[in-house]
Amino acid sequence: MSNHALENAAKVLRESRCTIAFTGAGISVESGIPPFRGPGGVWSKYDPAMFEKHYFKRHPDEVWPLLKKIFYDMIGKAEPNPAHYALSELEDHGKLAGIITQNIDGLHQQAGSQQVYEYHGSTRRMQCMDCRLYFDSPTISLDRLPPPCPACGGLLKPDFVFFGEGVSSDVHYEATALAKQADVCLIVGTGGEVMPAGRIPYIVKNRGGTLIEINLYDTGYSYSTSDYYLQGKAGTRLPELVREVLG
Repeated sequence: MSNHALENAAKVLRESRCTIAFTGAGISVESGIPPFRGPGGVWSKYDPAMFEKHYFKRHPDEVWPLLKKIFYDMIGKAEPNPAHYALSELEDHGKLAGIITQNIDGLHQQAGSQQVYEYHGSTRRMQCMDCRLYFDSPTISLDRLPPPCPACGGLLKPDFVFFGEGVSSDVHYEATALAKQADVCLIVGTGGEVMPAGRIPYIVKNRGGTLIEINLYDTGYSYSTSDYYLQGKAGTRLPELVREVLG
């Protein structure tokens, strides 16, 4: 990454009236969370069909041990890395209006970020499929699987988007509204392949905004859409950029 690109990107961020961040699996890889897609990803080891909503409802005894292993034993023990903290620091200094994330790990909030729009839900909550009440995941014991709903004894489901489920219309509306106000979008750790979340940077771009991308590998944004492509690890490049912005 050239210093020239870093300095120019930092200048754009300093002068921005409203900056948002759009994040994906790549920002959490350095926290020990594998991506879901691609070589070595979660879906290369487990059949995604098991995480389809109707399959889960019919076979909760089969699916819940996998949910525990992947989403609570592995993701649940992860800690934020320097990239998460860098975004939190930007927000603290009034330089970031919000984070729109495809991640379900809650690491942005754990790092101190306040305005986080979770496109695909979160492992930090569960919902009962019978009485529809929500519960904080840490309050639910996973010693017995499937864990029963504390209120009615019904079937609990992690509050993230399963296959065959739509994204929350509220989150989609709020994230889209924020993107329409932004003049800069920081793309970190995502190629934007999953829709509708992947359209967020294009909303900013189509309104004349600037896209600053930080990714380890080239993406669909890199050479066609991004104005600045700072290639490298999120945990290295993002703190570098934030230091340049804040001085």
